[in-house]
Amino acid sequence: QKLDNDLCQAVVARGRTVFLRGQIAQDLETRESLHVGDPGAQAAKAMANIKMLMEEAGGGMEHVCRVVVYLTDIRHREAVYREMGKWLKGVYPVSTGLVVSALARPEWLVEIEATAVIPD
Repeated sequence: QKLDNDLCQAVVARGRTVFLRGQIAQDLETRESLHVGDPGAQAAKAMANIKMLMEEAGGGMEHVCRVVVYLTDIRHREAVYREMGKWLKGVYPVSTGLVVSALARPEWLVEIEATAVIPD
């Protein structure tokens, strides 16, 4: 399985810590759920939300040091991690993946939580 992602075992960082709540395929303005039934597209929207929130916090994707990925089905793993890899290329965060029985809404297939450190 070639997931093409840059994940590592440990990260040491110093600076301002940014904790992002779990992001899903939801329009942050309207709260509309998007890409129902498509785990790869849901991961792309979650990552786009993370990018936008990081920029609002004064940082960027390069500052993400940890992600936690919640999947409702292990079969979504490859599509989700492949999409995450596009957004985190060259970043090398630590990552934890979990398969859960459900997320807060039945149409959500993936949720991605991120922690970042913006250097002083």
